[in-house]
Amino acid sequence: MSKPDPRTWMWSDAVEMLARAERLHRELFRPAPGQARPRCWEPPVDMLETERELLVLAALPGVDPEAISLRIEDGRLLIAGERVLPPQLRTATIHRLELPQGRFERQLALPAGRYEVGHPSMVNGCLVVVLRKLA
Repeated sequence: MSKPDPRTWMWSDAVEMLARAERLHRELFRPAPGQARPRCWEPPVDMLETERELLVLAALPGVDPEAISLRIEDGRLLIAGERVLPPQLRTATIHRLELPQGRFERQLALPAGRYEVGHPSMVNGCLVVVLRKLA
């Protein structure tokens, strides 16, 4: 009896793991019926600090900037809103849907200090929030 080719079983395992990851991804972003508070997805963020400000970048492609709320509460920055399919795509056949839809929320612990939220902007699909340090 010959040994199985490691390339074959490794490839098979890799394909199976990718399929399992896609199933988990779909389950994660499916709204659960009857929940008191709907599930949210969290956009990835970068936070950078200079002498005078914090710069927060949140990846929010396809999100209407008017549908985003920002606030500082208890030393945390809260970014919340909703990403919805454009109306012309609601009747389309979906072959692949990887960008999360629905309500999103991200809370970020801020470094110690006091901050003022500057005017947020959208740049290349990212929400850019400048938090000015207050003396």
